[in-house]
Amino acid sequence: MSTSSISASRPAAHLLSLGEALIDVVIGLGSAEEHVGGSLLNVAVGAATLGRPTSIASWWGKDERGDRLAAWADSAGVEIVPGTNWADRTSVAFADLDEHGRARYEFDLDWQVPVIEDLSRHGHVHTGSIAATLEPGGSQVVELVTRAKTHATISYDPNIRPSVMSSPAAVRDRIENLVGLSDLVKASDEDLGWLYPDEPVEEVMRRWVRSGPAMVVVTRGPWGAHAALASDRDMLHVDQLTVPVVDTVGAGDSFMAGLVSGLLDSGLLGSLEAGRRLREAGWAAVQPALHRAVVTSALTVSHAGAYAPTIAEVEAVRQADPRLR
Repeated sequence: MSTSSISASRPAAHLLSLGEALIDVVIGLGSAEEHVGGSLLNVAVGAATLGRPTSIASWWGKDERGDRLAAWADSAGVEIVPGTNWADRTSVAFADLDEHGRARYEFDLDWQVPVIEDLSRHGHVHTGSIAATLEPGGSQVVELVTRAKTHATISYDPNIRPSVMSSPAAVRDRIENLVGLSDLVKASDEDLGWLYPDEPVEEVMRRWVRSGPAMVVVTRGPWGAHAALASDRDMLHVDQLTVPVVDTVGAGDSFMAGLVSGLLDSGLLGSLEAGRRLREAGWAAVQPALHRAVVTSALTVSHAGAYAPTIAEVEAVRQADPRLR
């Protein structure tokens, strides 16, 4: 049976995105603009805009900025876990753009996990970034992921932020623990270069796959992405699309939303059974999700802020490029 027929015969698995939502203050050449964002909210909105039923469990305040986060999630059809707006204040990320549109971040953060009454309704849990390492919420994330793993698949993006994470030694054990708990891991080559400065990217990918995930993907900016599967000794290179870059805010999160939604649509995430299928999957089964991830991230960087493309926009790009079909 094909993955598409498997997917069509099963109810859509519900995605829980667990982690930070915040306001991005984007500082360009002589100007500053505020955008809603935060890695885990970006993924939630991205996945929901691509058609997946999605919830966000986050931590923001009952203030004007928090209201903007809630409105953005709601406009995309993302359910907000009760208790998410109990923080004393809404967190802020200051993204300072260089002349090439690349962002350098500083943060004002407050993070913990709201109580989630019914974890069993979520067939897939995605987490990562600051939320997985900043206490007290970081330890709560690990505890929730461990509980969810008894019935759901897990994805993780370490999304390194050196200004918050202090040093590689301070966060490496936590990151490797979550990698081992996950079915799918996505990182950037910059993430791995910071975590393991003396180790080639390909060696880290192989070691991470051996530690537990069925699939590890590393994005490499304009050079595309590399993917490793537990079922195959070889790696796959996926070319990036060439597009005009407005800024890179949310590019990695958009890639993650495309990848997770694509694998969910293919029946390779969303339940323990789906996780077993991913572990046995070959390249032909996962390539549509990888292509979706490349397209979603390209569409995001061609807009200002953490833009979330629709499935119609993604399909239009795919149909225009035979290499993506």
